[in-house]
Amino acid sequence: MPSRPSRPTRAVLGLLPPALLFALITWQVAADGPLLRPDERLSRALVHPDRASELLADLGEAQVAVPVLVLVAGYVAWRGRAAGAARWWVPSLAAPAVMVLVPLIVVPLKVWTDRPGTPAVPPATGYYPSGHTATAAVAYGAAALVLLPWLRTAFARWLALATSALLVLAVSFGLVRRGYHWPLDVVASWCLCTVLLGALWLLLERERRERERLERERSARERLRTAAGRPCQTGAPRPSTRTTRTSDPSASRPYRGARKAQDTP
Repeated sequence: MPSRPSRPTRAVLGLLPPALLFALITWQVAADGPLLRPDERLSRALVHPDRASELLADLGEAQVAVPVLVLVAGYVAWRGRAAGAARWWVPSLAAPAVMVLVPLIVVPLKVWTDRPGTPAVPPATGYYPSGHTATAAVAYGAAALVLLPWLRTAFARWLALATSALLVLAVSFGLVRRGYHWPLDVVASWCLCTVLLGALWLLLERERRERERLERERSARERLRTAAGRPCQTGAPRPSTRTTRTSDPSASRPYRGARKAQDTP
């Protein structure tokens, strides 16, 4: 019977579908494929510029989303150091590092695909993939992932993940509703950020297992030091070797009168 794949292996396999879908959409955009026709029809049906959609889209601005990630990463670092956790700094550095990858991936793709915008925006190119969606997904998603280990209840963890997902959906809806991006621009950023956040989750899981191993080793060393400094104890009491002196003076030396009687002939 074949063995079941480990959890990290299943996670890596789970990242293949969004990666393949991202590659498919990118190919269609670069080649002006048939998938763009229904995308344009869907955009025309959804676009309705208003103030609410513009405010929702602004939640994906780097000036809004990135400070949230920085604040959460700083809080996690403070909690980890205060608790004496091993390698407490890794999650707080890994999350911003993933955020740095977003412009390094998105900007070259915008230049390469050179996709024009919707009729609701001034004529320009470089709209694929959506940078606002990617910024929101990685910033809010990474903040939730690094915060999860410090939340005590399952409801708090669920609330953090749900809030992150709701913010990303709000930004995505605002971008499409306002006409800032085509729907496929947003879907492609979802796929890309799923891969990035999945990689971050794998790293955090690996760090969690390593941290638990270090904590077990440290606890074992402390137990050994405690046992080494403890005095040896046996079940039976040790016999006393100290000589006790009796209170009766006659037991320790003979009576002087008796000694004189022995010397008399």
